[in-house]
Amino acid sequence: MTDRPFANADPRWLSLVRDAREWFATPLGQQMLQEERRLLKEELARFFGGYLVHYGPPGDFEGTAQIRCCVRLGAPLPGVQIVCEEQAWPLAEHAADVVVLQHALDFSLSPHALLREAARSVRPGGHLLVVGINPRSLWGLRRLFASDALRQARCIGSSRVGDWLSLLGFALEKRRFGCYRPPLSSRAWQSRTARLESWGESWQMPGGGFYLLVVRKLVVGLRPLPQTRREPIGKLLPLPVVKVSGRASSKHEA
Repeated sequence: MTDRPFANADPRWLSLVRDAREWFATPLGQQMLQEERRLLKEELARFFGGYLVHYGPPGDFEGTAQIRCCVRLGAPLPGVQIVCEEQAWPLAEHAADVVVLQHALDFSLSPHALLREAARSVRPGGHLLVVGINPRSLWGLRRLFASDALRQARCIGSSRVGDWLSLLGFALEKRRFGCYRPPLSSRAWQSRTARLESWGESWQMPGGGFYLLVVRKLVVGLRPLPQTRREPIGKLLPLPVVKVSGRASSKHEA
């Protein structure tokens, strides 16, 4: 796959995606991706189906053996199998069993449109996994002072993304955090703070550098028939019973 722009592609979007991929190739970006691969591998191991779709700027992505075919969508960059824009996926509705959005919302011109396109592609009962930079972390704080591509990241909070997904008909199954080490470029400091990963993973504190949302698309069932309200017709009154006298009964017997 070449990196030549395709027809009618927004040059701002192409530049944003390229800058994001270059940042994830840096030591800091690789540090975050390393922890993301571990969490994604654990979550994807429990899914089965025919098709998995991955969309996002990171370079390498490992699929799962339980899903027959893994397809990568995105801008015309190395590793992308199907080139498309973020608001126009060449997939039929309900085509995928699992869709992974890895930092796609962070580096997007229209996160709402991208999320709707991903939601449309998931079959009922299928799953959508969203990975994003946690704004309430040291990594989100670094974005405010960064001079690289991280400054362009939107860093949409997990609660806000969860609300969007709820409106699109998804139910939250799991929320996980990762990358608890501070964003330090020095490999020496990264090794010294490595134990923070195990501590943060065991407690699942919300201060991780990224979050992972696992949501399931709700199955639309049959709509029950509306129940018509029955108006009260009044109280039931006992009917009078005619008493038969003993004299009348003796005459009949005679």
